[in-house]
Amino acid sequence: MSAPEQWKLKKTVVLVGMMGAGKTAVGKALAADLGVPFLDSDAEIERAAAMSIAEIFARDGEAFFRDRETEVIDRLLEGEHGILSTGGGAFLAERNRKLISDKGVSVWLKADLQLLWNRVKHKNTRPLLRTVDPYTTLREIYEARVPIYGMADLSVEARPEYSIEAMAEKVREALAGRADVLEMVK
Repeated sequence: MSAPEQWKLKKTVVLVGMMGAGKTAVGKALAADLGVPFLDSDAEIERAAAMSIAEIFARDGEAFFRDRETEVIDRLLEGEHGILSTGGGAFLAERNRKLISDKGVSVWLKADLQLLWNRVKHKNTRPLLRTVDPYTTLREIYEARVPIYGMADLSVEARPEYSIEAMAEKVREALAGRADVLEMVK
């Protein structure tokens, strides 16, 4: 991995993709590699509300949550440039895609269905998968979302053999091809 002082990030990088794609883990590794802050929109929403996302959904509904999510993403894109991990549903909203396109750059961590399933099947931290048939639920979500994630500015394929660090390096390599986003400092 490169030393942090070798890179200058010119825009916030917004990681998008399915649950289990590695947005948080890869985001943290990439932020450390580039020497920039790591931000998590879901964590910021929970901190601001002093409750979990599940509690926000239960108390105020999804529409309320999605409005707060857009506000938080907008605020985080206005701050210091860094790596922003978003919830799996954030990029589905056209208003969020526009904000991200106007103020940052989106990177889809493109993991196939089997890889996602292998990563999430033993976790009970995914409320959307608390169904009678979680694999079918995941497949339906995946099939509905892939065309929208495909609108991201860049996509980086996640592979089972990639470590978190290797995946972060693949994302950095993709970003290095965009002079408007990432610049090597001599």
